[in-house]
Amino acid sequence: MSSLIDPFQRRIDYLRVSVTDRCDLRCTYCLPKGFKGFEEPAHWLTHAEMTRLIGLFVAQGVRKVRLTGGEPLLRRGIASLAAGIAALPGLQDLSLSSNGTQLARHAQDLKAAGVQRLNISLDSLDQGCFARITGRDCLSDVLAGLRAAQDAGFDPIKLNMVVQAGVNVGEVERMVAFAKERGFVLRLIEPMPVGETGRAAKGMDLSVLGESLAQQFDLIPQVLGQGAGPARYWRSPEGHMSLGVITPMSQHFCASCNRVRLGVDGTLYLCLGQNDRVELGRLMREGVSDADLVAAIRAGIAVKPERHEFNERPEKVVRFMSQTGG
Repeated sequence: MSSLIDPFQRRIDYLRVSVTDRCDLRCTYCLPKGFKGFEEPAHWLTHAEMTRLIGLFVAQGVRKVRLTGGEPLLRRGIASLAAGIAALPGLQDLSLSSNGTQLARHAQDLKAAGVQRLNISLDSLDQGCFARITGRDCLSDVLAGLRAAQDAGFDPIKLNMVVQAGVNVGEVERMVAFAKERGFVLRLIEPMPVGETGRAAKGMDLSVLGESLAQQFDLIPQVLGQGAGPARYWRSPEGHMSLGVITPMSQHFCASCNRVRLGVDGTLYLCLGQNDRVELGRLMREGVSDADLVAAIRAGIAVKPERHEFNERPEKVVRFMSQTGG
């Protein structure tokens, strides 16, 4: 079986794919208000191009694909695209990240298309706080989307909460209780200095907070299986809910990095915190063969950086998170 091994002997088996860099929210740590520098739709990979390129990654040993954005549910025909990807021989896990605003009308179709897991961004259960963070008063839409996702049979559903000091840290206990009541996996995430908005967000050491919450809610350490990613987890004794913390700033997990990211224009980003890239979309549009694309993929993996430099050089990455693919 083919495999992608980087210079530090890490097996790259996870591809995150931005199907659009557009989003209907303006979260304070992601996109600035009034941002209009989105990729031109003419430069987006078509569904067929995206499926072809992802298929080449799968043929080289990638086993997990996550569809991201921007907001992936804004991409027209997303369920059809997902179905084509889900059918790729060798792919074991297809998931999708969303802000949830459009989920109520897509949940059933996504499940039928072969999407196995969902990650939903939810930074607050307080209507006012939610609106201040996201720029829109649409918390009810996200909650409706979560209900629709559970009704469609998605399990587990992960809630991603970016915790910012002085913004929503006071909402964390309420979110844990909500996840425990509804049976969600809650993941607390430290903001990363990606773009000027990311650098402006004030994070905190979530390892300490996670330990405190585990004690408060009587949670026990847990090791999750497929799709667990870089989080450290605890679970309720009855196994109904899980709490995780993702700490790219206070305790980075670069030594076990197994992922790369594909932008909507086909640009391969080798590290979220570095600027190394391979313009696979341009090569595809130039008419190169699958063999040439595989060679370009392998050449990129061969120079994948060892780690990010978020702490040492927070100003290094000027692109915004939605441009990279979450």
